[in-house]
Amino acid sequence: MANITAAEVNKLRQQTGAGMMDCKKALVESDGDFEKAVDYLRKKGQKVANNRADRDANEGLILAKTTSDLKKAVVIMLNCETDFVAKNTEFINLANSILELALTKGPKNIEELKSLTINNRTIEENVTDLMGKTGEKLTLAHYEVAEGAKAFAYNHPGNRLASILAFNKADFELVDQIGKEIAMQIAAMAPVAIDKDDVDAKTIEREIEIGKEQARQEGKPEEMLEKIALGKLNKFYKDFTLLNQEFVRDNKKTVGQYLKETDKDLKINAFRRFALGV
Repeated sequence: MANITAAEVNKLRQQTGAGMMDCKKALVESDGDFEKAVDYLRKKGQKVANNRADRDANEGLILAKTTSDLKKAVVIMLNCETDFVAKNTEFINLANSILELALTKGPKNIEELKSLTINNRTIEENVTDLMGKTGEKLTLAHYEVAEGAKAFAYNHPGNRLASILAFNKADFELVDQIGKEIAMQIAAMAPVAIDKDDVDAKTIEREIEIGKEQARQEGKPEEMLEKIALGKLNKFYKDFTLLNQEFVRDNKKTVGQYLKETDKDLKINAFRRFALGV
């Protein structure tokens, strides 16, 4: 059995919003596995904060920007241990240098990005050098790209949250306004996929299993569990797939309906969203 510490219990509480005793029991029952502990809480009917993409982030900076031709947007996350270091000038300068290099060189993935050079040293070496100066663990945690006919980037004040997206068209009415609105929707509502068909099979399986267990805990008959779980899955799609979410600026329509009203052929090629953890 894992030795569960108060720090681990508090971390789970911060990530999920569940009570301390519930978090402790969840970790004990899950032998210290955080992902299983979150599922345990949800299966027991706990209202758990959905921090999927944000769960392992700590302090640092998240920066997003578009290329000069507006056809690509990139986002990077540079992590550190404390907010004090995140506000350090050298840390901020390094994060901005990494972002600019990502824009100009267009690396295909984060490993390629880490191998690019600043002042004749790789990004990875620059991060290590700054670790020596700050005394904190630093890591370039994320780098993602969205490409299309027109791309957008949104940086939330404080640089703890950012989103990027790209459309398949650039010639529709109010393109800049709509791009900003959807980027802010992504930042505010944390979708996990563009549409239902884009949700990965593992997530669907997980949501169905959790839905069945919740219904079982509520005393529902076994023959009804599958149907109830599928109903809960549809609620998941509504809450966490971008096109099926209520549009923040007008909750009488979904994001998908809003885009169709704008241009029936308008599609979102890709989006990404990152936020620092609690």
